[in-house]
Amino acid sequence: MRIAERERVEGGRERLTLVPESLDDLWHLTYVIEPGDRVAGDTTRRIQRNDDQMRDTGGEREHIWAALDVDDVEFARFADRLRVSGVIGDCSREDQLGQHHTINVEQHDELDVEKTWKPDQMDRIEEAVEATDVPDVAIVTVEEAQAYVHTVEQYGTEERASIAGPTGKGEYARPREELFGELTDVLKRTDADAIILAGPGFTKQDALDYIEDEAPDVADSIRTVDTSAVGDRGVHEVLKRGAVEDVQEETRIAEEATLIDELMERIATGAKVSYGPDAVAEAAEYGAIEHLLVLDEPLRRARDEGDNWDIDVDRVIERTEQQGGEVTVFSREFDPGQQLSNLGGIAALLRYRLES
Repeated sequence: MRIAERERVEGGRERLTLVPESLDDLWHLTYVIEPGDRVAGDTTRRIQRNDDQMRDTGGEREHIWAALDVDDVEFARFADRLRVSGVIGDCSREDQLGQHHTINVEQHDELDVEKTWKPDQMDRIEEAVEATDVPDVAIVTVEEAQAYVHTVEQYGTEERASIAGPTGKGEYARPREELFGELTDVLKRTDADAIILAGPGFTKQDALDYIEDEAPDVADSIRTVDTSAVGDRGVHEVLKRGAVEDVQEETRIAEEATLIDELMERIATGAKVSYGPDAVAEAAEYGAIEHLLVLDEPLRRARDEGDNWDIDVDRVIERTEQQGGEVTVFSREFDPGQQLSNLGGIAALLRYRLES
């Protein structure tokens, strides 16, 4: 996600000009844009014309600029677009004011979002911006005489290091461990949440064994993939197999799974935990929440319709953050989110146990 512009407007609202640069960004916007917001952008609309020279043919599609007072938003996953619907409140064609319209937002489309931003919504935008700027997956390809380190950027891959392996013969040969040692040093400096170690043969496993001994923290983030080549060709094979997407999804799920595991363990032992809307809201009022866990879909329904939970969920989030607690919004797409759904869609790890 890229923030192209931000501006304070009347009524304490703020307008952000956003450019989604991935499908993840479009998905994030699904949980940021809500009824009552004003969303504007370039779009097309079928305009009906009736005049003496032309019969009414149902209208011709024209390019216009429109600002919608939002009543619905949907991520059309299979069409790779976000659909924002509402009544046209402002438009480059005045004769379209008051009409219902849908703006289809795709990757790299510029979109103005004007609203009263809630803290977790702004956090979500900032996390999306950070994810765009910082590579979170590195691809290492290695064989007997060479190793390459690439990082995965938003629009492709970038080579970060090229390391020469053992050369020469006899006493002039460079020890194999030097290659692995230099590679390990590079990976220690690489800002990546996950590392894919790829290449032909057994060299990648030998390299992994070396890294496990010398830098176990780095090794914990590595998974191996077989490829027939190294360098750019090897990276292409990794990308073609979808290994990067798999790792990114696994990393996100792993973070959520760690929190759910701790939650379930505390529930089993009767430790410092609270779950269900009413219990969590009470914990928030006491300032007892250390980490709030909330599911994205019921959170959105509670804000849009107000009938999902009999609590003010925004107050719960605000109280948690005011008291120095953390907030994680879970995706219902993954198993940890399904577990949280079974507990009412909202739970909290507490600083201290509340007496019932």
